Formats: sequence, C-alpha cells, structure tokens
Amino acid sequence: MTESMMTESEFNELIEQTFDALEMALDEVDADIDYETSGGVLTVIFENTTRLVFSRQPPTRQLWLAARSGGFHFAYDEEAGDWRDTRAGNRFQPFVVQQMQEQGGIHFAWL
Repeated sequence: MTESMMTESEFNELIEQTFDALEMALDEVDADIDYETSGGVLTVIFENTTRLVFSRQPPTRQLWLAARSGGFHFAYDEEAGDWRDTRAGNRFQPFVVQQMQEQGGIHFAWL
C-alpha cells in the first residue's frame, strides 16, 4: 500500500496503531516524561522541557514529526511495515528511538 493508494480510513487506522504503540512504549520509559494526545497530535514533553510533536497529515497521508533537530515527514512503507522519511528514507521507529535519546536523554526501547 503506497501513500497514494491508501484510503483515508486506512491512513487513520495506521496512525492510530502507531500512536497506540508509541504510547505503550512511552508508558514503559523509566524517566520523567509526559505525553498528551489531542486532535490527531501526540506531544511528548521531556524533563528538559523540549518536545517531540507527532501529527497526522490526512491530505498527504503522512505522519509528521517536529523535533529540536528539525521537521520530518514520513510516508507509510508497506514493505518495511513502518513509516519512512520522505527525504532521507529513514525508518520511523529507529529514528524516533534516536530522537528520544538525543533530545530527551532517555532510553526508549521501541523496536
């Protein structure tokens, strides 16, 4: 399923699965972090007060991530079973783990 062939309901289901998996992994983190979900946006707040903001983008069928290191757009790659950065080609899950470490200084086991 490529982003152009994905229906809006398929996209929303993938986003919900991704956000649910993220929240479950965040609940396991042994660090002082907080997160909130509202209106298709999942915000992770670190002890150092910085944030990672994950947002659904229905018109483009993408998942966007705003981090201290920049803004990143991910399209779903069915072959990889993961979202993939539209510029660098990075897979979403390992990239998020790296961002959690670099920005929040936390160990995030989500692979």
